[in-house]
Amino acid sequence: MKKTVLIVGLNLLFVLLSFSQSKVYTTSGGEMIFSFATIDNEGDESGNIMRWSPVFNFQGMLNADLSDHVGLFTGLAIRNVGYIYDNYKMLNDVGDEINVKKKFRTYNLGLPVGIKIGNMKKSFIYGGYEIEFPFHYKEKTFIDEKKDKLTSWFSNRVEQFQHGFLVGIQLPYGANIKFKYYLSSFHNTDYVESSTSSKPYENLNVNVFYFSLNFNLFKDTDFYHSQDKSKEYF
Repeated sequence: MKKTVLIVGLNLLFVLLSFSQSKVYTTSGGEMIFSFATIDNEGDESGNIMRWSPVFNFQGMLNADLSDHVGLFTGLAIRNVGYIYDNYKMLNDVGDEINVKKKFRTYNLGLPVGIKIGNMKKSFIYGGYEIEFPFHYKEKTFIDEKKDKLTSWFSNRVEQFQHGFLVGIQLPYGANIKFKYYLSSFHNTDYVESSTSSKPYENLNVNVFYFSLNFNLFKDTDFYHSQDKSKEYF
């Protein structure tokens, strides 16, 4: 973890130093997330269902365009991330093992850093790395017609340091498509349930990934305020 933080810190320093010799501007936008997960539950990899999270996802970016074709970015994000598992194994009231549906999610504070390549005033591709810190956890359990909900702040049920890589494409007029894969496991497999002294996630290894539709993530005002540039889109 220390090595990862050092690498991120050096990358951020490089980005900030580049800002002094670049066109610098801020942008912000929302994100509509369609998430999935790779699941290994004692060898069982089935049961993942797509999760849609249109709210609450907000990103603010600090951009530095080194030229018309290369740029750097960093920023802050608040992101609703999770997955749905339709084959979670647990014991019922009489001690029998049953499969139930579970929904897991966290709200994370994210810090991305990356590079943009293409036409900064039209379309370009981008990629980078992002660390995230979960600050609110929610877990829902569905058994027959009943639903149980568990929520907590800064929960130890999940890994407190999340990180992954991201790639995407910026389209004209602000639309943006992104893919992100989390290298870190979603759950803290060493977490101990205080009421039962059990480890509910001990054999549940999960890596979340998602596709998202973003709006205005890297949209500079130059996209709109030049009549000559706008004609290039037709």
